[in-house]
Amino acid sequence: MKEQDINRCQIQEWYPKFKSVSIKTIIHELPHSFVQYLLDDSHPFLLPLSISNDDALPNRVHKPEEEEDFVASEGSGDEAEEPTPPPSFPELERNIKASIESLGGAVFPKLNWTAPKDSAWISSTQNLKCTNFTEIALILRSSDSIVNDLCHAYDSCSDKTSSRPSSFFLALRKWYPSLKPEMEFRCFVRHKQLVGICQREVTNFYPALVERKGDLQTMIQGFFLEKVKGNFESESYTFDVYVTRDGQVKLLDFNPWGAFTLPLLFTWEELEENLKEDGNALEFRILEDRCGIRPGLKTAVPYDYLDTSSGSGWDEFLRNADEQLRRQTSSTKAGA
Repeated sequence: MKEQDINRCQIQEWYPKFKSVSIKTIIHELPHSFVQYLLDDSHPFLLPLSISNDDALPNRVHKPEEEEDFVASEGSGDEAEEPTPPPSFPELERNIKASIESLGGAVFPKLNWTAPKDSAWISSTQNLKCTNFTEIALILRSSDSIVNDLCHAYDSCSDKTSSRPSSFFLALRKWYPSLKPEMEFRCFVRHKQLVGICQREVTNFYPALVERKGDLQTMIQGFFLEKVKGNFESESYTFDVYVTRDGQVKLLDFNPWGAFTLPLLFTWEELEENLKEDGNALEFRILEDRCGIRPGLKTAVPYDYLDTSSGSGWDEFLRNADEQLRRQTSSTKAGA
């Protein structure tokens, strides 16, 4: 795999060409300071200082073992050490707020390649729906998946010259509350031939897919031949699509062949064999019954947060958040 194959799958690279058959998206180049903020794990509960009063989350959640708010600085007498101030990105926040408004008030975010699906647990809605800058920052900062984009994007490349791209982008995609997870599919293209299709959501069995399997294959294969083949430059890659209620196929994403891309109901070896046995072979896999259900992939809640009892990680998080909100409220009243 070459770096150019990875680069072509960045959303800021492919979306302009395929926007007419994709979902509405607005893309922002991220300032270096915000990228560094995402990489900094020294204060994991530190959220940006918002310029808007609309954000519902507190700007900062304290963890006592990580903050030294009440420890006197060396040689400072009775003066307490100042806590780390929250970062602020006013221009980026203003641009993101305008984009959210133009996209209907709610979006789901992703970086160059990766959506932070593994951090949906931290959202009050348990999904990636975001309505303001603070929610986006929280979702991104809580994700382990986006570390791939930030640090390891080119690790599988034979011509690797760097571990990360020179620029990072935030894609804000219009939020559609009525989308059905069973209608999202991953398609596998090897040497410009479509060799495999499978359902993207492999943690549930959907009887309706069994009934519509033939029609779905025809629609997706037709979309590939008409809209994708010949328009995407790589020889081998994957792409994700969504089939709407009225039979339209919408392009969601491109991913490289292999590397960090999940083959889901296939193995990479099986997909290679499909091409060797018959250059025109196409296999469409869905879960035919409940026995084939796979465990969740990169979407689990961290183990420490599964327990909400006293002393657990989640309990501590909630108590810290409540305490910080109380402090901010008291401070606001005192200054009024």
